[in-house]
Amino acid sequence: MTPAIRNAKKAGINYRILEYSHDHRTTSYGEEASEKLGFPLNKVFKTLVVEVDLSFLAICVIPVCRLLDLKQAAKALGGKKAAMADRKKVERTTGYVLGGISPLGQKKKLKTLIDKSALEHDTILVSAGRRGLEIVLAPLDLAELTRAGFVEIAKSDP
Repeated sequence: MTPAIRNAKKAGINYRILEYSHDHRTTSYGEEASEKLGFPLNKVFKTLVVEVDLSFLAICVIPVCRLLDLKQAAKALGGKKAAMADRKKVERTTGYVLGGISPLGQKKKLKTLIDKSALEHDTILVSAGRRGLEIVLAPLDLAELTRAGFVEIAKSDP
């Protein structure tokens, strides 16, 4: 049981765990989850870690079929500039490896934003803390557990 699953269980929310065989050659973790579990790309969300103004890390949860709007994320987090955080720093801070980073159960609680498109769904999928493991839960439950706000932070692929 991962820290993400323990977090959901302890909170008493409704959730389901889905597992699939992760292909270690892939780096498109969200697309792989969508394909192998049979869910549309806009319902599978990825957990991205950004560094804001070179001073703090934050979490952005967006659909795997979209790109993170770094300017919008920085603004929503009260900063001027956001960039994708360094992999080693991310893994050390969250306790998860890239491709298995969950917005739940991180070693250090980070400020979290969820793209508002999540509200279009009764449930969404996010990583359960390991590659090949997803948790299905209501967006409002995810927001409550992470103390996240819903903001427009995703943009379409150009």
